[in-house]
Amino acid sequence: MPVDHIPHGAEDLCEPGAAVYARALREGGVSGSDAEPAPCLIDFGLLHPGPDDMTWLHPTAPSVALPLLLRPIEERIARHRRREDDLTTLFESFLELDAVAPPDEESPALSVLLGGRRTEAALEHAVSEAAHEVLVIQPGGARPPEALAHIGRRQQAILSRGVRLRMLRTHAARQSPAERAYFARLTGDIAARTLEEVTERVFVFDRTTAFLAAGTDDSVALELHHPALVEYFATTFWRLWRLATPLWPRAAPQPADTGVPARQRAIAGYLVEGLTDSEIAERLGMNIRTARVHIAKLATTLGSQSRAQLGYLIGQSGILDQAH
Repeated sequence: MPVDHIPHGAEDLCEPGAAVYARALREGGVSGSDAEPAPCLIDFGLLHPGPDDMTWLHPTAPSVALPLLLRPIEERIARHRRREDDLTTLFESFLELDAVAPPDEESPALSVLLGGRRTEAALEHAVSEAAHEVLVIQPGGARPPEALAHIGRRQQAILSRGVRLRMLRTHAARQSPAERAYFARLTGDIAARTLEEVTERVFVFDRTTAFLAAGTDDSVALELHHPALVEYFATTFWRLWRLATPLWPRAAPQPADTGVPARQRAIAGYLVEGLTDSEIAERLGMNIRTARVHIAKLATTLGSQSRAQLGYLIGQSGILDQAH
């Protein structure tokens, strides 16, 4: 084989091979030396030596060569088709069992959604199917305007169909003008309340489907269809709702006793538990700088000079008893 000839399949006939084969068809044959740049022609059976002169190569007619080259491919296809038939026969009995499976088998009681894109697609489908009621628990504080615009479009689509929408947020949302403007733009049966702390993100649609955040970065979510599980989260929502402070459509003031606002009482409880500033901020849906401002105000109110003293004064002040 010539050094510069690269092995290839018949369907990738090289340029020297195509040129020599075409010449052989036109002239009835070529010399062995002329065919040396294309040894593939003999390998594929496109040239063969004559009976009288071994140095002269005759072309195989294309109508003969093509079926010969196609035969191995057809044999492989036939083998694959036999495998298809065998697999179909094997699974016929399983398919019959699947056809009589109970309806719950078709819709898993719990599905794990990996990736934000898949979760968003599942949520969009649930939004489009919602007909009566949507319950939302949304942790965190103020959200950026672009996020509010996206969420607002989705929720307005729900409200426009006459669906009831109820939301639970943290008290931090009360301090955001953007949040209030977001609620003002929505029309329909919508109400929101706030708590010092809420669960991770939860959506309940018509008490038939629920979505739970399974991580802090929205990379994993759970989709629930089991009636008992969905009802549990709906019941939990309404129990929290009764304890929450109205935010929209009519906001109620947060209570403040003995000069210590409810926000600072909640922070006091977390300080006694030993939470760090960043953990307190995450629980209450605020940034760490705001949390430290509240901690400083609480220390000033109680006359504390240090973090350790603050914990002692909180216990002595009785403000944690006022929170219950």
